[in-house]
Amino acid sequence: MRYEFPKNFLWGAATSAHQVEGNNHNNWSEWEKKNAEKLAREAKTKYAKWQQDKFPEMFDPANYISGAASDHYNRYEEDFDIAKSLGHNTHRFSVEWSRVEPEEGKWNEEAIEHYRTVIKALRARGIEPFVMLWHWTEPIWFNNQGGWATLSSAAHFERFVRKVVSEYKDQVKFWVVVNEPNVSMGYGYYVGSQPPGKKGVINLIRGYTNLFFAFKRAARAIKEIEPSAEIGVANSVDYYEVRIGSFKSRVFSAIVAYLTRIFLRASLSYCTFLGVNYYRRNVISFPKFQMDATKRTDLGWEIFPEGIYTILMSVRKHGLPVYITENGIADGDDSRRPTYVRDHLAQVARAINDGVDVRAYFHWSLLDNFEFPDMRGFWPRFGLVEVDFKTQKRTIRPSAYEYAKICKENAIEI
Repeated sequence: MRYEFPKNFLWGAATSAHQVEGNNHNNWSEWEKKNAEKLAREAKTKYAKWQQDKFPEMFDPANYISGAASDHYNRYEEDFDIAKSLGHNTHRFSVEWSRVEPEEGKWNEEAIEHYRTVIKALRARGIEPFVMLWHWTEPIWFNNQGGWATLSSAAHFERFVRKVVSEYKDQVKFWVVVNEPNVSMGYGYYVGSQPPGKKGVINLIRGYTNLFFAFKRAARAIKEIEPSAEIGVANSVDYYEVRIGSFKSRVFSAIVAYLTRIFLRASLSYCTFLGVNYYRRNVISFPKFQMDATKRTDLGWEIFPEGIYTILMSVRKHGLPVYITENGIADGDDSRRPTYVRDHLAQVARAINDGVDVRAYFHWSLLDNFEFPDMRGFWPRFGLVEVDFKTQKRTIRPSAYEYAKICKENAIEI
């Protein structure tokens, strides 16, 4: 069965500044230098034997220092040429706060002009820019003042957003204000395994609350500056399945589901669209769920395409257009990505057919990059385009051509 996607459907991929640009100076770059050796040691107990054997680079401290990353800051035109050749008509990227406002209240005009040229480069290729305003990194001065744990954080973020939106409002229609607040706050302010390395429930509550206040102020500012702007949040939504019938398990499942969706629900009145990031299913069971080794990613996540259909159906009730702002797989040898992309898009097509207003799909990621969550570094390979981090050579993977066919035809055979 051939399924045609809606007219004007947006096809593309996503990146984030710190993960691809290279040579950023922010709270992450400082934290990386201080923790690289510890992270390399911890890999021996953090990852499974099969992962350690396949990716021994995880034991090298250099894996955890972003450095030049994918050098996208200098090679963005080359990368956008690749995206255009693959049939992409949209691209999601982030503006690095630490470049634009390296000192509190002082703007870096060179950086502002750089991002203007990035946006113009996308427009020149017929690619719609989606601008992410916060993808986890902050200026050093912001971090020194306490980051999101301080009440002043929301005002600082609003000032940055006002500046960026005022500069690019004539060229940008879509603004994604924050990315995966539950993931960033969980690892950074509760577990402490990524910047800023804070731990405990109090830090989590403070961080999450202030980030939400910042989002509200930013969303209002965007609407004030450009009333026609489209505003959303990229929500990380895993599919949870509970296979234990006990009361305790049902309560636990309810708490997990609530924490996953709390930001989404609270932000609805400020959004004109919903962003959904989907990667995997989490099965809560006793005894522990035994995953099929042929259906897991290099990060050990279960490949479960049906989950994206369930998630999309669950957000239909909110009545807003849905943009799949991330979906992808860590797959270094590209053996599973072609099927992964097709199977997930088949489920997206199924959701659209059943009434969900899905308008875009962004694959994570356009390029191999410095992988963020829980500080994984360079070894997980998510790119449609392979990057040799020593030479910066780009090689388009076979899966990228499979995805390109779907993009160009605006259709998929199911």
